[in-house]
Amino acid sequence: MNPTRAVRSQLVRIGAAPDGDIDLAEAALVLASMERPRAAIEPYRRHLAKLVAEVAAYAGTEEPGGPGLPAEALRQVLARRYGYIGAEDCAEEDANLMRVIDRRRGLPVALGIIYIHAARALGWTIDGIGFPARFLVRLQVDSRRLILDPFAGGRVLAPEDMRALYKALAGNQAELTPAHYRALGNRDILVRLQNNVKSRLLGEKRLEETLGAIEAMLLFAPGEAALWRESGVINARLDKVDAAVAALEEYLRRDTGDDARYRASALLQELRSRLG
Repeated sequence: MNPTRAVRSQLVRIGAAPDGDIDLAEAALVLASMERPRAAIEPYRRHLAKLVAEVAAYAGTEEPGGPGLPAEALRQVLARRYGYIGAEDCAEEDANLMRVIDRRRGLPVALGIIYIHAARALGWTIDGIGFPARFLVRLQVDSRRLILDPFAGGRVLAPEDMRALYKALAGNQAELTPAHYRALGNRDILVRLQNNVKSRLLGEKRLEETLGAIEAMLLFAPGEAALWRESGVINARLDKVDAAVAALEEYLRRDTGDDARYRASALLQELRSRLG
């Protein structure tokens, strides 16, 4: 996962942009092009524009239905007409927006980006939320909010559905907190998307590729302290001591207050001693 000069430049621009100015779908296509450098992005842009137009047409031709109408328009067009649905086997390509568009299936966050793109293009208020078990989106119309599950074809989730999803992940004693409904920033969503790629590569012990994925993430999310720590750890495992020291120093310069600081500091001292 070594971005071309053009892609690297685009990711750096995304990293420098205010969070609200980031076009999620466009950024996800740029990230997808790292794996498919020869693929043209324009057909995927046209497809996304077509989705927006068809969602708009559905919403405009139906009888007024209150806050449920935008949700139904998204579900009918994206899930029923085009068949966008969750990928149960969770392959690496299911986080690549180009491949998700080609196959009409993908990870929850990749599908969620399509929902967010279509809704925001129509002026609807929609956010991804910090729900841990599965990426969900919150659509707001007037004073009402609906939680949609893109993985399940845009199904509207009631609080009891969310509790069941969370308990299946965290155990029967776990309970939802306000943090699980927190709106995610655009950069947070992109990090969550690429975390799927990074985690799969790491699980397969493809350390050089894992490091490449982390370095690409740091281009668009340079303020993400955890990525600097992960870069330091992977560089150390690859015996790239100078790079590991630089990454860990950058991590420790950031006031994260997390429990990993002590371990990172200890690793940094060990690496410095190896440098002599």
